Amino acid sequence: MEAYTRDEVSTWESQEDVVELALAANAAGAWSVVLPDYDVTWSAELPGVIGAEAGDPRAVRERLLELIAPLTVAAKNCPVWHNFDLEQCHTTPGGETRWTRFLARAQGNAVTGTVDRLVGIATDVTERHGNAQALADLADRYRLLVEFSPDGICVHQDGDLVYVNPAAARFVAAGEPGQLLGRPIIDFVCPSSVPELLRRVSSLRGPGEATEPTEVRLARLDGGSMLIESVSVRTTWKGKPAYQVIMRDITAQKAVETALRYQAALVRHVSDAIIATTPDGMVTSWNPAAERVYGHSEDLALGKPVGELVGATLDPEAVVGQGGVVEAEHRRADGSVLTVRVSASPMESGYVLVCADETARRAAERRYRTVVTALDEGVVVIDGCGFVSSANPAAGRILGLPVETMIGCSPTLFPLADESGARIPPSEYPSALTRTTGMAMNGRVVRARRPDGRWVWLSMSCRPLDGNASPPHQVVTSFTDITERKAIGERLEHDATHDPLTNLANRTLVLQRLAEALRQPHGRSRACVLFIDLDKFKVINDSLGHGIGDKVLRIAGRRLKNCVRRNDLVGRLGGDEFAVVTFGVEHSKQIQALIDHIRKALTEPINVEGRRLRIDASIGVVTAQENDERSAEDLLRDADVAMYQAKTRGRGRHEFFDVELRERVQRQLRLEQDLRESVRGGQLWVAYQPVVDLRTYQRVAVEGLLRWQHPTHGPISPAEFIPLAEESDLITLIGGHMMRTATREMAKWQLRCGTRTRLTVNLSARQLEDDSVVAAVNDALRSTGFPPGELCLEITESALMRDPEAAADVLTSLRDLGVRLAIDDFGTGYSSLAQLWKLPLDTLKIDRSFVAGLDSGDKTDAEAIIKGIVTMAHSMGLTVIAEGTENERQVAILRELGCDQAQGFHFGRPAPADDVFGS
Repeated sequence: MEAYTRDEVSTWESQEDVVELALAANAAGAWSVVLPDYDVTWSAELPGVIGAEAGDPRAVRERLLELIAPLTVAAKNCPVWHNFDLEQCHTTPGGETRWTRFLARAQGNAVTGTVDRLVGIATDVTERHGNAQALADLADRYRLLVEFSPDGICVHQDGDLVYVNPAAARFVAAGEPGQLLGRPIIDFVCPSSVPELLRRVSSLRGPGEATEPTEVRLARLDGGSMLIESVSVRTTWKGKPAYQVIMRDITAQKAVETALRYQAALVRHVSDAIIATTPDGMVTSWNPAAERVYGHSEDLALGKPVGELVGATLDPEAVVGQGGVVEAEHRRADGSVLTVRVSASPMESGYVLVCADETARRAAERRYRTVVTALDEGVVVIDGCGFVSSANPAAGRILGLPVETMIGCSPTLFPLADESGARIPPSEYPSALTRTTGMAMNGRVVRARRPDGRWVWLSMSCRPLDGNASPPHQVVTSFTDITERKAIGERLEHDATHDPLTNLANRTLVLQRLAEALRQPHGRSRACVLFIDLDKFKVINDSLGHGIGDKVLRIAGRRLKNCVRRNDLVGRLGGDEFAVVTFGVEHSKQIQALIDHIRKALTEPINVEGRRLRIDASIGVVTAQENDERSAEDLLRDADVAMYQAKTRGRGRHEFFDVELRERVQRQLRLEQDLRESVRGGQLWVAYQPVVDLRTYQRVAVEGLLRWQHPTHGPISPAEFIPLAEESDLITLIGGHMMRTATREMAKWQLRCGTRTRLTVNLSARQLEDDSVVAAVNDALRSTGFPPGELCLEITESALMRDPEAAADVLTSLRDLGVRLAIDDFGTGYSSLAQLWKLPLDTLKIDRSFVAGLDSGDKTDAEAIIKGIVTMAHSMGLTVIAEGTENERQVAILRELGCDQAQGFHFGRPAPADDVFGS
């Protein structure tokens, strides 16, 4: 029951108004209630209106008060003349449901505002409520239809959305319809469709008019779009003109249409013939590919038996019964034979046949089989279960098994091993890995054992037959027999790491094995390298020829091989140099024992072509200590350094490498490098030592001596850098520099002082052997203007005796320039008088060791030797100079013995030219 007031009800001016309204109303009755006593009066029509018995006033009163109870309560708190409107639903005593409307006015004292009476009418509105309910039910049904419609429905008024159903909200990807209300409808229409939308809407003039269905592209909130079919209808919304839009999603419809068009295009453009037939085999459809394959036009084919057109018996029902796919030979219209794969499927009106022309593929397969059969490379196809399904003849020939026997066998029939000789488990066979993973393998080298027990080397490649298929894959395995190539490779590898003359390891293999040993954890063991150089081998090789020399080297190699253990390594590094690398050395006594054993073996006589030869060895030893950071190259270098030191100390010896030796060698190496830059850097200068006439004590000559002022190390002793220069090609460079410097300075001082003082300069053995020495001396004399007769060149006795005949020729050429010649350090070599007589000499210099002997206890012997030398030299017309004169006593003895001249610290130490000539 609902009670309410309606302030908009017209004001009643007087009781006459109530009476007049009641009389005008249909089935209306008047009533009044005095407050607060509830005295009730009513008209005769009231009982009928409220469904009470007219003859029972009490029942009428109670019924009326019950129905207007909300009004009597509300009247207590309302102003005078306030209007009430109340509709009550109630049930009459007879069980009838009625709706009664009560219109009432509050009356009372307007001054005090007290309400003391309600006056009103009652009207039966049951029929109106019945019509309203029917309308409400109809509206609810329409609402449900709209709300649950799969079509999108919206209403827009003045361009803005005022209603949207859930389907329309889904179309535009909205969360709920209320999210869209108030937004312009064109927000949801693709810009290209907006003009057409506005045109269609503006064409609707009256209510109920609708547009034709139109395709529109709908813009979604998520940025996407949707194709719909749209109809707009002119309507009203809350009394104002509006437009209702009904939208249907045609995405699926379009997809179906596209699929149908695609299928139609596929049928027309596919390369396979597609033929439709009736149940009895009459052609109802014949696509363009069928025209190309069989040579019959569509017009000719329609309505004819399919077997007649394909040139062979073709029963679609039989094809379906055989599984739906068969292979057959058909004929074209011109009679040519086709190999065709026929697929058949039943349909409602008959059958559809797909005939794939495989003529070209079958021909290619035949050509492929021919090629594979002719290959020298083995080819085996392994199916998905891991068994051989096909193989070419080369595979049978390489693996030593007939092809027919291989079919159906597992690849494990042929055991495989890797390059190190280790067996490969069947699960790791190249074909097994490719079969399970689909990964191709190329050129893996393996060894396979044939059934006859022979091993063959194979270069194997595996690829999946269909890379897009799922595992397990069918695998194509191809392999080449590389047994011969492997043997050649092993031979080449052996040749690359072994000396061809002795078949011992070469330098490459020695370094490789040594490097491998250094990478291993040493524990208590050590690696030891012996660098061996054969003494006297060069004499054998040069005098007896390389053929005998090679035999000596082979014998030495065998002897070295017999001196070591099986795991030790003997190598020839080149020339007459060998290396022994021994592993697991525990202490130095083992090394010493090995050295003694090697020297004993090498010094045994060697019998070659009737000659009994002997050799010895200089040995350098280096040991790799635990955690040694040196590389294999470093160890071999250090052993070489130690060997050189042993050879320097007298041959036939051995020397252990130590840090001091390394530092000494490294210093020599650095000095040699620096010596190359010394001329350019102005570090070399000439010191002069006076030569005095023992009769007059006058200076008659000076000897030029080369000095080196190193920028870092200071003065370097000639005893250190001259041997370095002689061992390399530097002696020619610095010797020429000294010759030019000394002659230039002497020429300058001769002009300045006006005196004639001879200059003596040393020539080394290397310079004497140099073909350019004569030209170098001549060039120095010409460029400086120094008189040739004032220059004396000193050559040591040992240098002259290396090759007396060649030395004589060079000395003669030098003498032709006008220079004087002297033999230096006489008495230390092995020259003979006959040899000296042939040389164009002017001066003989007695070695300082004999002069020093004049101060010793056995001076008599020294005096006798000097006397003999002086006598011999004078007989040959040579001037005699004594070197190393240190005191007056020596000078007195030399004068007494007839020596002509002397030089030494007694007469003056070597000094710069300014100090010597400026005093």
